[in-house]
Amino acid sequence: MLAQQRQASILDRVRRNGGARVADLVRVLGVSDMTIRRDIEALAERGLVAKVHGGAIAIEGTTDEPGYAAKSGQQQAEKVAIARAAAELVNPGTAVGISAGTTTATLARELAGVPELTVVTNSIPVADVFYRTGRLDQTVVLTGGTRTPSDALVGPVAQEAAARINLDLLFLGVHGMSARAGYTTPNLSEADTNRALVAAARRLVVLADHTKWDMIGIATIAALGEAHVVVTDSGLPLEARAELDLSVDQLIIADVDPVEREWM
Repeated sequence: MLAQQRQASILDRVRRNGGARVADLVRVLGVSDMTIRRDIEALAERGLVAKVHGGAIAIEGTTDEPGYAAKSGQQQAEKVAIARAAAELVNPGTAVGISAGTTTATLARELAGVPELTVVTNSIPVADVFYRTGRLDQTVVLTGGTRTPSDALVGPVAQEAAARINLDLLFLGVHGMSARAGYTTPNLSEADTNRALVAAARRLVVLADHTKWDMIGIATIAALGEAHVVVTDSGLPLEARAELDLSVDQLIIADVDPVEREWM
Protein backbone atom coordinates (compact mmCIF):
# COMPACT_ATOMS: atom_id res chain seq x y z
CA MET A 1 0.00 0.00 0.00
CA LEU A 2 1.34 3.44 -0.97
CA ALA A 3 1.83 6.14 1.67
CA GLN A 4 -1.03 8.18 0.18
CA GLN A 5 -3.38 5.19 0.41
CA ARG A 6 -2.32 4.45 4.02
CA GLN A 7 -2.86 8.04 5.05
CA ALA A 8 -6.29 8.11 3.39
CA SER A 9 -7.21 4.96 5.32
CA ILE A 10 -5.94 6.44 8.59
CA LEU A 11 -7.85 9.68 8.01
CA ASP A 12 -11.03 7.75 7.23
CA ARG A 13 -10.76 5.73 10.48
CA VAL A 14 -10.06 8.86 12.54
CA ARG A 15 -13.03 10.72 11.09
CA ARG A 16 -15.41 7.76 11.48
CA ASN A 17 -14.35 6.85 15.03
CA GLY A 18 -13.15 10.19 16.36
CA GLY A 19 -9.63 8.83 16.74
CA ALA A 20 -7.29 5.90 16.14
CA ARG A 21 -4.51 4.24 18.12
CA VAL A 22 -1.11 3.53 16.59
CA ALA A 23 -1.24 -0.09 17.78
CA ASP A 24 -4.59 -0.65 16.04
CA LEU A 25 -3.39 0.96 12.81
CA VAL A 26 -0.23 -1.20 12.82
CA ARG A 27 -2.39 -4.31 13.09
CA VAL A 28 -4.95 -3.27 10.47
CA LEU A 29 -2.55 -1.85 7.89
CA GLY A 30 0.27 -4.35 8.42
CA VAL A 31 3.12 -1.84 8.63
CA SER A 32 5.56 -0.80 11.35
CA ASP A 33 4.89 1.44 14.32
CA MET A 34 7.34 4.01 12.91
CA THR A 35 5.58 4.08 9.53
CA ILE A 36 2.22 4.78 11.15
CA ARG A 37 3.73 7.54 13.28
CA ARG A 38 5.22 9.17 10.17
CA ASP A 39 1.84 8.96 8.44
CA ILE A 40 0.12 10.60 11.42
CA GLU A 41 2.80 13.30 11.48
CA ALA A 42 2.16 13.99 7.79
CA LEU A 43 -1.60 14.22 8.32
CA ALA A 44 -1.13 16.49 11.35
CA GLU A 45 1.14 18.83 9.39
CA ARG A 46 -1.66 19.21 6.83
CA GLY A 47 -4.12 20.01 9.62
CA LEU A 48 -6.23 16.92 8.97
CA VAL A 49 -5.79 15.20 12.35
CA ALA A 50 -4.40 16.10 15.76
CA LYS A 51 -1.57 14.03 17.19
CA VAL A 52 -2.05 12.68 20.72
CA HIS A 53 -0.05 10.28 22.83
CA GLY A 54 -0.40 6.86 21.18
CA GLY A 55 -2.38 7.89 18.12
CA ALA A 56 -4.43 10.59 16.44
CA ILE A 57 -7.81 12.23 16.98
CA ALA A 58 -10.17 14.12 14.72
CA ILE A 59 -9.81 17.86 14.43
CA GLU A 60 -12.79 19.49 16.09
CA GLY A 61 -13.81 23.11 16.24
CA THR A 62 -14.75 24.83 19.49
CA THR A 63 -18.46 24.40 18.74
CA ASP A 64 -18.41 20.90 17.24
CA GLU A 65 -20.48 18.51 19.36
CA PRO A 66 -20.45 14.82 18.41
CA GLY A 67 -23.56 12.86 19.32
CA TYR A 68 -23.72 10.54 22.32
CA ALA A 69 -23.57 7.38 20.19
CA ALA A 70 -20.46 8.56 18.34
CA LYS A 71 -18.64 9.41 21.56
CA SER A 72 -19.62 6.11 23.19
CA GLY A 73 -17.36 4.20 20.82
CA GLN A 74 -14.24 6.23 21.62
CA GLN A 75 -11.62 5.33 24.29
CA GLN A 76 -13.87 2.67 25.81
CA ALA A 77 -11.14 0.91 27.80
CA GLU A 78 -9.95 4.25 29.17
CA LYS A 79 -13.48 5.17 30.24
CA VAL A 80 -13.89 1.90 32.12
CA ALA A 81 -10.58 2.37 33.93
CA ILE A 82 -11.45 5.97 34.84
CA ALA A 83 -14.93 5.00 36.02
CA ARG A 84 -13.62 2.26 38.28
CA ALA A 85 -11.07 4.58 39.86
CA ALA A 86 -13.65 7.34 40.34
CA ALA A 87 -16.15 4.94 41.94
CA GLU A 88 -13.68 4.41 44.79
CA LEU A 89 -14.38 7.99 45.88
CA VAL A 90 -18.05 7.23 46.65
CA ASN A 91 -19.34 5.84 49.95
CA PRO A 92 -22.85 4.53 50.70
CA GLY A 93 -25.23 7.32 51.63
CA THR A 94 -23.41 9.95 49.55
CA ALA A 95 -25.22 12.64 47.55
CA VAL A 96 -23.53 12.85 44.16
CA GLY A 97 -24.10 14.86 41.03
CA ILE A 98 -23.25 13.26 37.69
CA SER A 99 -23.11 15.44 34.61
CA ALA A 100 -23.83 14.29 31.07
CA GLY A 101 -21.23 12.41 29.04
CA THR A 102 -20.14 8.95 28.01
CA THR A 103 -17.46 8.67 30.70
CA THR A 104 -19.94 9.67 33.40
CA ALA A 105 -22.44 7.15 32.03
CA THR A 106 -19.74 4.50 32.44
CA LEU A 107 -19.26 5.69 36.02
CA ALA A 108 -23.02 5.32 36.63
CA ARG A 109 -22.75 1.61 35.84
CA GLU A 110 -19.96 1.30 38.44
CA LEU A 111 -22.10 3.11 41.05
CA ALA A 112 -25.36 1.29 40.35
CA GLY A 113 -24.78 -1.13 43.23
CA VAL A 114 -23.86 1.43 45.90
CA PRO A 115 -26.54 1.42 48.63
CA GLU A 116 -28.44 4.49 49.82
CA LEU A 117 -27.01 6.67 47.09
CA THR A 118 -28.66 9.94 46.08
CA VAL A 119 -27.91 10.89 42.48
CA VAL A 120 -28.73 14.19 40.80
CA THR A 121 -28.07 14.24 37.06
CA ASN A 122 -28.90 16.13 33.89
CA SER A 123 -28.04 13.07 31.79
CA ILE A 124 -30.74 10.84 30.34
CA PRO A 125 -28.38 7.82 29.93
CA VAL A 126 -27.09 8.19 33.51
CA ALA A 127 -30.61 8.29 34.94
CA ASP A 128 -31.53 5.28 32.82
CA VAL A 129 -28.65 3.23 34.29
CA PHE A 130 -29.96 3.74 37.83
CA TYR A 131 -33.59 3.29 36.78
CA ARG A 132 -32.82 -0.14 35.33
CA THR A 133 -31.30 -1.42 38.60
CA GLY A 134 -34.70 -1.28 40.28
CA ARG A 135 -33.09 -0.51 43.65
CA LEU A 136 -35.44 1.06 46.20
CA ASP A 137 -32.66 2.37 48.46
CA GLN A 138 -31.37 4.83 45.85
CA THR A 139 -32.85 8.23 45.03
CA VAL A 140 -32.36 9.52 41.50
CA VAL A 141 -33.26 13.07 40.47
CA LEU A 142 -33.29 13.98 36.76
CA THR A 143 -33.18 17.75 36.40
CA GLY A 144 -35.36 18.17 33.34
CA GLY A 145 -34.56 20.67 30.62
CA THR A 146 -33.87 20.85 26.89
CA ARG A 147 -31.99 17.94 25.32
CA THR A 148 -28.61 18.42 23.58
CA PRO A 149 -26.78 16.13 21.08
CA SER A 150 -24.84 14.65 24.02
CA ASP A 151 -28.13 13.67 25.73
CA ALA A 152 -27.69 16.37 28.38
CA LEU A 153 -30.68 18.28 29.76
CA VAL A 154 -29.88 21.99 29.87
CA GLY A 155 -31.43 25.42 30.13
CA PRO A 156 -33.37 27.34 32.82
CA VAL A 157 -35.26 24.31 34.16
CA ALA A 158 -32.04 22.31 34.66
CA GLN A 159 -30.24 25.29 36.20
CA GLU A 160 -33.10 26.00 38.60
CA ALA A 161 -33.06 22.36 39.75
CA ALA A 162 -29.29 22.47 40.29
CA ALA A 163 -29.54 25.71 42.27
CA ARG A 164 -31.82 24.08 44.86
CA ILE A 165 -29.60 21.13 45.82
CA ASN A 166 -26.47 20.45 47.86
CA LEU A 167 -24.09 17.71 46.77
CA ASP A 168 -21.13 15.99 48.40
CA LEU A 169 -19.45 15.32 45.05
CA LEU A 170 -19.98 16.32 41.44
CA PHE A 171 -18.57 14.04 38.76
CA LEU A 172 -18.09 16.23 35.71
CA GLY A 173 -17.50 14.95 32.21
CA VAL A 174 -15.84 17.43 29.86
CA HIS A 175 -15.19 17.92 26.15
CA GLY A 176 -11.69 19.20 26.81
CA MET A 177 -9.25 20.49 29.41
CA SER A 178 -6.27 22.78 29.10
CA ALA A 179 -4.11 25.03 31.24
CA ARG A 180 -5.40 28.11 29.40
CA ALA A 181 -9.13 27.40 29.02
CA GLY A 182 -9.75 25.01 31.93
CA TYR A 183 -12.58 22.48 31.56
CA THR A 184 -14.68 23.20 28.50
CA THR A 185 -17.70 22.15 26.44
CA PRO A 186 -18.77 22.99 22.86
CA ASN A 187 -22.32 23.78 24.03
CA LEU A 188 -23.01 27.16 25.67
CA SER A 189 -26.22 26.03 27.39
CA GLU A 190 -24.54 22.90 28.72
CA ALA A 191 -21.78 25.06 30.19
CA ASP A 192 -24.36 27.14 32.10
CA THR A 193 -26.02 24.03 33.52
CA ASN A 194 -22.69 22.43 34.43
CA ARG A 195 -21.60 25.61 36.22
CA ALA A 196 -24.79 25.42 38.30
CA LEU A 197 -23.97 21.80 39.20
CA VAL A 198 -20.40 22.78 40.13
CA ALA A 199 -21.74 25.50 42.43
CA ALA A 200 -23.99 22.95 44.18
CA ALA A 201 -21.15 20.59 45.11
CA ARG A 202 -18.61 20.65 47.94
CA ARG A 203 -16.07 18.78 45.81
CA LEU A 204 -15.57 18.71 42.05
CA VAL A 205 -14.23 15.55 40.41
CA VAL A 206 -13.44 15.82 36.69
CA LEU A 207 -13.41 12.65 34.57
CA ALA A 208 -11.41 13.02 31.35
CA ASP A 209 -9.41 10.56 29.28
CA HIS A 210 -6.02 11.55 27.89
CA THR A 211 -7.38 12.65 24.50
CA LYS A 212 -9.21 15.53 26.20
CA TRP A 213 -5.95 17.32 27.08
CA ASP A 214 -5.49 20.50 25.01
CA MET A 215 -8.96 20.05 23.47
CA ILE A 216 -10.89 23.31 23.87
CA GLY A 217 -14.63 23.88 23.55
CA ILE A 218 -16.18 27.31 23.16
CA ALA A 219 -17.40 27.60 26.77
CA THR A 220 -15.40 27.20 29.97
CA ILE A 221 -17.15 25.40 32.82
CA ALA A 222 -14.43 25.87 35.43
CA ALA A 223 -10.77 26.84 35.64
CA LEU A 224 -8.24 24.03 35.87
CA GLY A 225 -7.57 24.68 39.56
CA GLU A 226 -11.27 24.61 40.53
CA ALA A 227 -11.32 20.81 40.37
CA HIS A 228 -10.46 19.05 43.61
CA VAL A 229 -9.77 15.76 41.81
CA VAL A 230 -9.05 14.83 38.20
CA VAL A 231 -9.37 11.18 37.20
CA THR A 232 -7.70 10.33 33.90
CA ASP A 233 -5.84 7.43 32.30
CA SER A 234 -2.22 6.42 31.89
CA GLY A 235 -2.07 7.77 28.34
CA LEU A 236 -1.95 11.35 29.64
CA PRO A 237 1.34 13.01 28.57
CA LEU A 238 3.91 13.82 31.25
CA GLU A 239 3.66 17.58 30.69
CA ALA A 240 -0.10 17.43 31.24
CA ARG A 241 0.38 15.42 34.44
CA ALA A 242 2.82 18.03 35.71
CA GLU A 243 0.36 20.86 34.95
CA LEU A 244 -2.50 19.07 36.70
CA ASP A 245 -0.33 18.11 39.69
CA LEU A 246 0.29 21.81 40.26
CA SER A 247 -3.35 22.82 39.76
CA VAL A 248 -5.56 20.26 41.54
CA ASP A 249 -5.57 18.66 44.98
CA GLN A 250 -5.43 15.10 43.64
CA LEU A 251 -4.60 13.61 40.26
CA ILE A 252 -5.66 9.96 39.86
CA ILE A 253 -4.10 8.06 36.97
CA ALA A 254 -6.07 4.91 36.10
CA ASP A 255 -4.19 2.06 34.43
CA VAL A 256 -5.98 0.65 31.40
CA ASP A 257 -6.39 -3.13 31.34
CA PRO A 258 -4.66 -4.35 28.13
CA VAL A 259 -7.10 -7.27 27.85
CA GLU A 260 -10.10 -4.92 27.94
CA ARG A 261 -8.41 -2.62 25.43
CA GLU A 262 -8.06 -5.59 23.07
CA TRP A 263 -11.73 -6.49 23.34
CA MET A 264 -13.18 -2.96 23.13
